[in-house]
Amino acid sequence: MDYFVSDIHGEYDLFVCLLEKIKFSDSDHLIVLGDMIDKGDGSVRVLHELYSMQNATCILGNHEYDFLKYYRSVMRNATIDFDLVLKKLQEYFPNDDGILTWELLDWLDGLKPFLQTDEYIGVHAGVPLDFDGSIKPIENAGIEQLVYDRNFKNANTLVNDKRTVLYGHTPTSYLNETGKIIRYPREGGIGYSRIHVDTGVYLTGILGCYCFDTDQCFYVNK
Repeated sequence: MDYFVSDIHGEYDLFVCLLEKIKFSDSDHLIVLGDMIDKGDGSVRVLHELYSMQNATCILGNHEYDFLKYYRSVMRNATIDFDLVLKKLQEYFPNDDGILTWELLDWLDGLKPFLQTDEYIGVHAGVPLDFDGSIKPIENAGIEQLVYDRNFKNANTLVNDKRTVLYGHTPTSYLNETGKIIRYPREGGIGYSRIHVDTGVYLTGILGCYCFDTDQCFYVNK
């Protein structure tokens, strides 16, 4: 089964509860649509958990992208003492007790801003669209659009593609007041054109995920 989750935002305990609720196994695939870090107290613990999972694919959100910009600025100004550099980077996550490692930084620095298959596109914020709703080649999109764009928060945004776009970035509670995952049916009623997965955990206390194979939504609450 392919499960999608977005905007975990450092809620490590809730994330572990969600994995338990869906009975996530070695035969499943977890796709994390960015914003794994910040806001909650367990950002680096979330990263460590995902890094250790052989069957998880993570993509960049704007919070990882912003951290990586900070990381590179620190490295540009680095002295020969890289222990001090790592300590400075660890201070970015003051609630994680210095558990950030160079290995984890290298992994984070190598994440891509999107994932696409014949059935779906996973992205943090949105994909470039033509006037008729067709998706422009995502490989040519700038990373800023993929992690920052707010166009997909609009209910009337047209996506005309055989693939489903799954994304986060804007809490669904701004749109439906419940914080539940939003599915937009494709014109003609066959499948979905896009699925909005960000349940706004830092606002609602709800963390959800979507199973692409069974069309089920799962939620855990603080």
